[in-house]
Amino acid sequence: MKHFSLEEIAGWDRFYRANFINSLSGFKPVSLISTKSKEGINNLAIFSNIVHIGADPALVGFINRPIDAAPHTIQNIEQIGYYTINHIHPSFVAAAHQTSAKYDVGISEFEKVGLHAEYKVDFYAPFVMESKVQYALELAEIIPIKRNNTFLVIGELKHVFIDQEIIANDGLINLSKVDSMVSLGIDGYCLTSPVARFQYAKPDKDLGIIDL
Repeated sequence: MKHFSLEEIAGWDRFYRANFINSLSGFKPVSLISTKSKEGINNLAIFSNIVHIGADPALVGFINRPIDAAPHTIQNIEQIGYYTINHIHPSFVAAAHQTSAKYDVGISEFEKVGLHAEYKVDFYAPFVMESKVQYALELAEIIPIKRNNTFLVIGELKHVFIDQEIIANDGLINLSKVDSMVSLGIDGYCLTSPVARFQYAKPDKDLGIIDL
């Protein structure tokens, strides 16, 4: 394998460096985060840094870039406290990627990219109608990351909408059955296929395989 030092990486063209570093951590969940401003404008933005924080309470986090670069989603969440996360599928991946464009604050990305806002359970922020996995959150905490002026936004799960058929008997959601996508780097999108699922690991005990 070739060795790349930090000094060498720092000297690369910034776009080449960004692609390299963004893909180094591997495949990442990619979803559309939907918010609604206090003025009633729907906002939709693609995020590829969504992470499970905990199951009890059920917490999900995402990293928001510096405010100057990506202000709308985090501002709406700060002001209103509610938002939804919606999985992306091949049928609308191009539209999902287009939400990364810097539209003005008074413009709804839903309308610009051709996706549809769906309201249900009296939740303030809309869901993405085209998404097969949708969940709603209430803001729990925003943690500034001083090193690069980004923010870890943590939400507590409130509602989930998903087809029962993709949920295993033990609760595992088989997302490959609905072609939920992952991202690679800044602008690459991929599908996944199951390889294996194992039983709970214990010292000096053979692993059992669970059907997916």
